[in-house]
Amino acid sequence: MAPLISKWHRELELFSAVKPLIILEGNVLDEYRYPVAGSIPEDSLVPLPEYLNGFLTDNGYEQVVFYSNLVGFMNPYQPSMLQEFARHNGCTAESGAIPAEFKGNTQETAPNIIRRAMSQTRAATAVIMELASHYIISPERMDQHDVNSFNLLMQSAMSAATVRTPMGRRQNLLIILVSKLNDLPAWFYLSNPLCKTILLEAPDREERKRLISGNAWPTFFDSTVYRTDMPFYEEHPEELSRLREKFVGLTEGLTFTELDAMRRLSKAECTPIRDLCTIVDLYKYGIKENPWQNLSMDSLRSAKQDFQKRIKGQDPALERTLDVVKRAVTGMNGLSSSSTAKPKGVLFFAGPTGTGKTETAKALAEKLFGDESACIRFDMSEYGQSHSDQKLLGAPPGYVGYEAGGQLTNAIKKNPFAIVLFDEIEKAHSSILDKFLQILEDGRLTDGQGHTVYFSETIIIFTSNLGMYVKDDFGKRQQNVTIDMDYPEVEKRLRTAVEDHFKLELGRPEILNRIGENIVIFDFIRREAGEAILRSQVDKIIRRMEEQKAIRIRVEDAAYACLQEAALADLSNGGRGIGNQVEALLINPLSRWLFDNSVIEDADVVIEGFDVAARPPCVRCRIEAKEEACHE
Repeated sequence: MAPLISKWHRELELFSAVKPLIILEGNVLDEYRYPVAGSIPEDSLVPLPEYLNGFLTDNGYEQVVFYSNLVGFMNPYQPSMLQEFARHNGCTAESGAIPAEFKGNTQETAPNIIRRAMSQTRAATAVIMELASHYIISPERMDQHDVNSFNLLMQSAMSAATVRTPMGRRQNLLIILVSKLNDLPAWFYLSNPLCKTILLEAPDREERKRLISGNAWPTFFDSTVYRTDMPFYEEHPEELSRLREKFVGLTEGLTFTELDAMRRLSKAECTPIRDLCTIVDLYKYGIKENPWQNLSMDSLRSAKQDFQKRIKGQDPALERTLDVVKRAVTGMNGLSSSSTAKPKGVLFFAGPTGTGKTETAKALAEKLFGDESACIRFDMSEYGQSHSDQKLLGAPPGYVGYEAGGQLTNAIKKNPFAIVLFDEIEKAHSSILDKFLQILEDGRLTDGQGHTVYFSETIIIFTSNLGMYVKDDFGKRQQNVTIDMDYPEVEKRLRTAVEDHFKLELGRPEILNRIGENIVIFDFIRREAGEAILRSQVDKIIRRMEEQKAIRIRVEDAAYACLQEAALADLSNGGRGIGNQVEALLINPLSRWLFDNSVIEDADVVIEGFDVAARPPCVRCRIEAKEEACHE
């Protein structure tokens, strides 16, 4: 197998010959696979400092030392190099290190020693400064000693000498490792012709695929498991290829260190080869049952009927919603995408208020995960300020509330298998939309504490009232859809309005692209659906009164007709408006009548009529057992 050399390795090889100062930023704490045979065995997984020591030694550098502000100069991989470095630069090595502070007024500070090492011509030298963010508090709060120290490092790069070696001429080299480039003062690297910045990213798809296709593959499994399972996959190579492709997709964004932890975890758990991908869930979420694997197909087949009991008059919307769920259950979500770490599904619910958008999300949570509480709801009107992303993800280090973490990231850490509902998304600040892009595309977020949470086992739902009103040519707000329009017209107008909002008003068509064709339009609550909602709510009240108080309520037909006419007179507020009318016309007058007549429990009450014109509205009832009537 030909060596797979990462982009950053090739850049380091190229620019180390022409730039005396190289900054490596990003995953500097990760381990990396050494791509070629040399001082490190080929394909060995080693920490970055050991990797750099092998790389520089193989490229002719005679002295390679590492600097840490805690220890000083050292080389744990080749201690003899430290002795030579000390001798050539007038230092003393003690107990395997050359002690040196980063800043101070003496000639033995680290920057002074580095300057001498970079300018000497006796041996090709490379100095690697580990985690430079530990040397100063922050670039914005540097004192004069910090500035002097970085000036000396700059002088070191400017005075870097070229040394003749058996492998040719080599330039003395200063390499600085940082997690983030802004750990360093900006003047140190911006527009600096001596400096080259190289980004170390998480392993790409090919690197992850190579990891589980090479010599490391058998080490993912217990030896007995491997001997037992592997013959089947040798006879069915297409199955093995499919398994590896799935694993590679699920581990997108993970580091080599994390992949190696999964390898050891898989081996320790004696995981069968066919169940390798379950280790990804185990590593990400800990020991948790995956509800997606336990879903009953029979339960999903009856999902539409179950939903129709709770959400009335929205059959097209329910069909579209369940299509996304069925796609997730059958494993067909994301087949057209290069990323398999995306959420299980994404839905954008739009439509009039009170039509069942939030209720559908709750019903979906109950159907999939057995509990409405698995619907994690965020009211986006609370996130309308420019700093609101800190509420979701947590404040950065050093800011108030850093220890608490973010509301969204904490919720997903606690329950990674959930419906995540972002209610009234149009009210969120535009800075939060960038976070949604990352969730929808990569299926993960990193909070203020640096912890990554994964959304690959969630369904993301946005709700919005966008498109109900639009602005005319004079900038005045006017109604865009009315209950008089049929559903196809409502759907067309609202979908167009949603698309225009993201494309024209926000200028963010990329968000719309991530949502795709999963914009689900809810219809107005029309008369037939309103009657069903009213009947459902009245029946629920009657049922609960009997269960909780043993009060058996019967509504006579004429009384119910009066209630229905009043409650459905205005359907502009949807099911929520019907609920408000039921509270005003039935619950409040009935509770008043029960209280005034000392009916606390165990009674048969007949509602004979409603006086909806009275203020407040009244009910006419009688207690059947006592054969007496009371009017209010």
